[in-house]
Amino acid sequence: MRRTVMLSALAAVLAATAAGSALAVGSTSKPESPRASAADRARQQRGTLLDRVPERGVLRVCTTGDYRPFSHRDPKSGAYTGIDIKMAGDLAKSLDAKPAFVPTTWATLVDDLAAGRCDVGMGGVSVTLARARKASFSEPYLTDGKTPIVRCEDKDRYRTLEDIDRPGVRVVVNPGGTNEEFARAHVKRATLTVHPDNTTIFDEIIAGRADVMMTDASETRYQSAIHPELCAVHPDEPFSFSEKAYALPRGDAQFKEYVDQWVHLATHDGTYKKYEDEWMKR
Repeated sequence: MRRTVMLSALAAVLAATAAGSALAVGSTSKPESPRASAADRARQQRGTLLDRVPERGVLRVCTTGDYRPFSHRDPKSGAYTGIDIKMAGDLAKSLDAKPAFVPTTWATLVDDLAAGRCDVGMGGVSVTLARARKASFSEPYLTDGKTPIVRCEDKDRYRTLEDIDRPGVRVVVNPGGTNEEFARAHVKRATLTVHPDNTTIFDEIIAGRADVMMTDASETRYQSAIHPELCAVHPDEPFSFSEKAYALPRGDAQFKEYVDQWVHLATHDGTYKKYEDEWMKR
């Protein structure tokens, strides 16, 4: 009888120890975050783009094709040119791949990236907190900001936001991006017109149908270089601060680290400067 009681007690101790061990093991495992989205979980299961792009042999690049000098799509041939188009080719080559350009718009760029339609968003993309909620960003490659571009005879008339936001002044803007966001935030009394085609919007100023556009200083420098009628207004002292970087999928830390290193090297070894000079010195 005593032997039976002792065996029963020992069995109880062993059971409790096993349960405790199981609890300890369970406590060290990390449960899946309930905040991880289905897209994030699927991306993690598929692995990193740092492996998949070389395996595929193709780097899919979302770009608007309407923002020179960074990205321009020829409406006749469909060919893409621009600083970031060259950079896309350089990034793809470093990954033993070729670039494939995926058309997008400013309003849908980060959504297309988040949906997995492309691997990277390129083409003069400004970093914003709203975009950063849906995409990661690489190390910045350019500091920029909004500044006016006008007919040269008006370059002294529209130097401040107060000069621009007056009744009778006609401000034109392209839709869906940071230009429209900035214009709607600061234009209350002037007439604001949304022009749907960013490739022809500067013709509106040249033709006298609009007076001012506020866009990134980098774009005003380029447009004033190719259009003698237009002048960039204080591009070295823009109204706002922004940075341009490459949009990347959320949750792929390995790919982001690689692109960060690539950007760092390209902006310090002359690669980016070479592509920029090809456009800005035209």
